[in-house]
Amino acid sequence: MREYEAVYIFNSALEPEAVTEKLDRFHGLITGEGVGQVTEIDHWGRRQLAYPVQDQQNGYYVVTHFNAAADRLPEFERLLKLDEGLLRYLIVVNEGNLSTSPAPVIEERSEGDDEDGEEEE
Repeated sequence: MREYEAVYIFNSALEPEAVTEKLDRFHGLITGEGVGQVTEIDHWGRRQLAYPVQDQQNGYYVVTHFNAAADRLPEFERLLKLDEGLLRYLIVVNEGNLSTSPAPVIEERSEGDDEDGEEEE
């Protein structure tokens, strides 16, 4: 089994209870027969979309982490595609938190500075 992360964008007209019902139905396919496990569900709530999707300006975002066998995903995605209340979704393999290094500090040079950082005379 692998760990996955799914991001769902639901129609913003749906109530949070309806979204939870849909998620229970979706995740029932993953957790059925005791094969998979949903480890985390994070409701981000209503947010503005970057561009209109199906004539919608806003969407209800949910991020989920789950463990599942790879052979469960095709049927899971088919179920997602058939749901009319789901605007978009993305499922990726979750390989843990990415370690990031801090961005380097770039010092601003004034127009009078040469390449060595010394003032021109």
